[in-house]
Amino acid sequence: MSGFFDIYSLIFLVIAVVIFMRLGSVLGRRTGNEPSPYENGRKPPRMATQTTSENVITLPRPDNVSGRDVALEPAAPDWSALKRHAKPDTPLYDGLVAISRADPAFEPDGFVNGAKAAYEMIVQAFAAGDRGTLRSLLSADVFESFSTAMTEREERGERMETSFVGFESVKLAKASLEDKVARVSVRFRSELVSVTYDGEGRVIEGDPTTVQKPDEIWTFARSVASRDPNWELVATETS
Repeated sequence: MSGFFDIYSLIFLVIAVVIFMRLGSVLGRRTGNEPSPYENGRKPPRMATQTTSENVITLPRPDNVSGRDVALEPAAPDWSALKRHAKPDTPLYDGLVAISRADPAFEPDGFVNGAKAAYEMIVQAFAAGDRGTLRSLLSADVFESFSTAMTEREERGERMETSFVGFESVKLAKASLEDKVARVSVRFRSELVSVTYDGEGRVIEGDPTTVQKPDEIWTFARSVASRDPNWELVATETS
């Protein structure tokens, strides 16, 4: 009886081993439907080449160059805008180039437009005695000079009226960069009507029917290391 038991036990044991081995071979195969090793909260690191909704920066690459061969070098600067305001190989042009290299946001056309707007605002604010506007546009030294002149005019009881007509011409005159401070001088040939009245309303300077054409050079400056993009008027002179 024990021999009979041993024979059947051996047979069942062999069958169990065969079944186990077959199950192991089947379960060990990949069908393509297995879960990713990065599921269950784990994600693979990403190297993005296109902008997504996350903070991913796209690095452009030439079509004929592989990613590992890309050299991250700045594009050659375009000085065509500068050439509209200065001839190459002149002090003015060299100064504009130096400023543009130190401050890539500097753009001469935009600067000239801003200088024209500042000129008109400053001229009219000075006539109106508007110290608040002047303080935001002038350097401390220039503001003190303008404020002194306005105070003296007020003490004499005088009143100044200025009507801005326009510009005959606006040209860049000088440009330089020294100790990270950019300076650009602009020559304004403007047209305006400016009259000063005394306390009794009599004209003591200027003519309300005559357009004056002052020819002046104003110098603006700003630190290229500053986040403040505004320029200040730092000097004025008659051309």
